[in-house]
Amino acid sequence: MEEKTKMKLSPGLRIILLFIFAFVGVLATFAVVPFLDRLPMHDATLGVMVMQDVMMFIVPAIVVSMLLFKRPLHHMNLDKAPSWRGLLMVLLVCVVSMPALNWTIAWNGSLHLPQFLDWLEEMLRDSEQAAQMLTDKLLSETSLPSMLVVLAVVSLLAGLSEEMFFRGSMLRMLGNDGNSHAAVWLVGIVFSAMHVQFFGFVPRMLLGVWLGYLLVWTRSLWVPVIAHALNNGIVVVSAYLVNINVVPKDAFENIGVPQEGQFPWLALASAVATVALVCFAKKWLHRKTTK
Repeated sequence: MEEKTKMKLSPGLRIILLFIFAFVGVLATFAVVPFLDRLPMHDATLGVMVMQDVMMFIVPAIVVSMLLFKRPLHHMNLDKAPSWRGLLMVLLVCVVSMPALNWTIAWNGSLHLPQFLDWLEEMLRDSEQAAQMLTDKLLSETSLPSMLVVLAVVSLLAGLSEEMFFRGSMLRMLGNDGNSHAAVWLVGIVFSAMHVQFFGFVPRMLLGVWLGYLLVWTRSLWVPVIAHALNNGIVVVSAYLVNINVVPKDAFENIGVPQEGQFPWLALASAVATVALVCFAKKWLHRKTTK
C-alpha cells in the first residue's frame, strides 16, 4: 500500500530537504556553543552533544516527516514496538561480532594513504586523535552518577537521534522505491562519512548497514535504536569499569585482535558466525507489512 503523503517529492528532493534542516540545526548548535563555553569542559561537551543530537538529527527528522507525510510516526516506523525476536538477535549479533568488529577497527586504523597524500593522512590522524582525546576525557568518569549521565547522552540520546535521522527518515525516504539493499548501503556509507573519521570508516559503515537491515526486516525503528544504544553503551560502561579498576585497560577492545604476526583466527570465526546469524536474521525477522 502506497504511503500517504502531503507533498509529492522525489526521494532525492526529500533527502535534500532533510539535509537543509540538518544544516540549520548545525548553525543553531554553533550559535549556542559560546554560551556553553562558560561551563566546565566536560559539561560543555555534553551540552554540545545534546544540542547536536536534538537540533541536527531529531528536529530535522520530525519536521521533514511532518511536512511530507500524513502519518509521520508511521512513516518513521516509530509506531511499532520492537519484537522479542529482534531484541534477541540484536544481543546475539552484538556478542558474536565483537572479535570481528575489533579486528576491523584495528585494521582500518592501520591503513595508510598513498605517499603523495601524506599531508592529508597527517591532518586526518591529528583530527581523529584530538577527537579521541576529547572522547577519552568524556569517558574518564569514576563516579557512577556521572557515568550514568554520560551513558544517557552518548548511548540513549545518540542512539535515538541518529536512528531517527539516518534510518527512520533518510532510509525510509530512499527505501520506498523497493530497492532496499541499495538504500541500506547508501545510508550506511553516509552515516559513517558524517562522523568524519576516515580511520574508523569501515566498521562504522558495517554497523550502519546492520542497523539499516534491522529496520527493513522488523519495520520497527526501536530495534536499531536499541542496537545503536547498546553498541555505544558498551563503550561507556567498559570505560567506566576500566576507570574503577574492575577490568584491565583495553580488555574488550583486544578481543579478536591478535598479537603481531599471528593469524586472526578468533576474528575470522566471529565474522563467519556473524554472517550466518545475519542470514538467519533475515528469514527469522523479516515480515511483510504494509507501509
